[in-house]
This record gives sequence, C-alpha cells and structure tokens, in this order.
Amino acid sequence: MTTSEVAPVDQPPPLLAASRSKSGGGKLGRYLLTRFLLIFVTVAILVTVVFFMIRLTGDPITAALGGRLPADQLAERIREAGFDRPIIIQYIEYLGQIFTGDFGTTLTDRQPVIDVLVRYGTATLELAVYALIVAFIVGIPLGLVAAAKRDKAPDAALRVGAILFYATPVFFAGLVAKLIFSVWLGWFPVSGRANVRTEIALNRSGGTGIYLIDAIASGNPAYVQDVLSHAVLPAMTLGLAIAGVFLRLVRTNVIGTFNMPYVDAARSRGVSEFRLVRKHAYKPALIPIVTVIGLQVAILLAGAVLTETTFEWQGIGFQLARYLAARDFVAVQAIVVMIAIIVAVTNFIVDVIAAFLDPRVRY
Repeated sequence: MTTSEVAPVDQPPPLLAASRSKSGGGKLGRYLLTRFLLIFVTVAILVTVVFFMIRLTGDPITAALGGRLPADQLAERIREAGFDRPIIIQYIEYLGQIFTGDFGTTLTDRQPVIDVLVRYGTATLELAVYALIVAFIVGIPLGLVAAAKRDKAPDAALRVGAILFYATPVFFAGLVAKLIFSVWLGWFPVSGRANVRTEIALNRSGGTGIYLIDAIASGNPAYVQDVLSHAVLPAMTLGLAIAGVFLRLVRTNVIGTFNMPYVDAARSRGVSEFRLVRKHAYKPALIPIVTVIGLQVAILLAGAVLTETTFEWQGIGFQLARYLAARDFVAVQAIVVMIAIIVAVTNFIVDVIAAFLDPRVRY
C-alpha cells in the first residue's frame, strides 16, 4: 500500500463513519417522529380539558342566550345543537368535527367559526410578526452589550430593564404607551389597525388580510405609512415583553461561551471583549434563542388578547375577549383549540430547527 492510499489516522474507517451517520440519522428520525406525535397528544389533552371545563357551566346555548329567548325557543335551539344528549356523545362528535375542520357556528352572530379564525387570524399573525421583530431588534443587541459590559453599570441597568419589560402587565404598558405617545405627544394613533379610509380600501382590494402586505401591493405610500403608524405602539407593547426574555437569555449564554477554550485562546491573542462577543460568542448563544421562540409564541398569543383589546386591534385576541364577554363558549372553545394547534405546530418546527443546529438536541 502506498502512502497516498493510507487512510488518515484522524478519521474513522469508511464503514464505521457510514454506520455512525446512519445511527445519527436514525436517532434524528425517531426524535422528529416523537415530537410530531406529541402535537396530537398535546392538542387532544387541551381539547378534552377545555371541552369539559366549558360544559361544567352548562350547555353553551343557555349560557349565551339564556334570558334573551323564550323557554320554548331556547329548548328548541338546545335540541337542534345536540346539547341535550349525553356529554360523552357530544365530546366524541366534537372530536370528529375538529378532525374534519368543522369548529361549529358562533352562537351570538351565527358565523362559521372557521371564517372568524381565517378573517381575524391574519391580524393576529401580523401583530405577532411585528412584536417578534421588535423583540429581536431590542433584545439580542442589548443582550450582547450586557454580556460585553458584564458586572458593570450598563449590565446592571439592562438587567433591571429586562425584568421591567417582562414583569410589566401588557395591558398596563399599552395604556401608558397610549397616554404618552398618543394623547400627550400625538405621535401615533390611539387604536385600530388603520384609519377607516385605509381599511375600506384594503378590504375592498381583497388581498391577504395582512394590511402591510396589502398596503405595499396597492402602491400607495399613504396606506403603508398609515398601517405602520398604527402598528408601532401595539408592536412595541407586546415586543418589549419578549425582548426582556431574549436580553437575559443572550447575556447568560454569551457569558457562558466566554469560558470556552477557543475564546480563551482568542483573548490571549489580544482580541477585545467586544470583538469576542461579536465574532466568537454571538452565534453559539443564538441556539437557545431558537429553542425559546416556541415558548414565546404561546406568550405572544396570550399577550395578543390583552394587546389587541387595549388597542382595539381586530384580531383573534380581540374576538376572543368579545366572545368571552358574550359567553359564546362555542366560539371561545374553537379559538382556544386553534391557538393550541398553532403553539404545538410552532414548537415542532422550532424543535426541528434546533435539532439541525445543535446535534445534542436529540434522543
């Protein structure tokens, strides 16, 4: 055997490398399959809990319309909806409806719930994207600054700010923001997704339902400016709460990365602390951010209920609050189930991304 034919000593033999690759691929496949199946388990548990908790209040029609309809009409509506049958039969039928995409009809305005979810879901999606952008722009850079200035005055101030961002109730932060920036300074609109004229024009165009995309597609800069001006305060209110989480997480992980040997080697060569953060500790610290995003989606959707109500942002959260006030438990149940599905699917996607970014995230 010639020298060129000798396998490198620092590499495993081809057959062993292939077996390792197959083993790693098999573990990744089992991990992804397990996470995918957990979507159905999670949603099934939540559907069951929500269904039986709502039924503890009685049948939804009596809860929503009791006292507003004569007794005979109320009894007829209950019979037509099947709420007079055994609860286990209602539960099994409801599971079947969900699997076919039928979430029922709202009791107060007689709309198919799926239409409500589609119509107002785009508004909540738009707000969630705005809030995530704010969280990334504010939380990640400030987390890097806090890590670079650790145990100094800027670090202490940023950590206190992160706690305040996260601990302040969303509705209170929204009211304060409206008072300062809308009432006192007059910089931004008080409420809504756009003014009436812009909304009529965008809805008439029959676009995506995401106002910023539809405004850009219209080619009218005034529409784009109007949509963005209405989005600033809700996005800041909801985004800063998540920015506090990102700031502390980035700071903690960057400081942890400082103890790695390759960072010590770079420091011994005279590399500045800021360059160490930007060049060497930044990317490894982002992996935990990816895994936390899934959890933040649940916080985003929960915060959207209060944010949309505070700013009259016509999204799923606003509609959920309205249906709760009307005791329309059919609509409430469907919206909660849909939110659970969104959170479960998002967590699965995040788990997939994390598994590819970090091979340790597998079992």
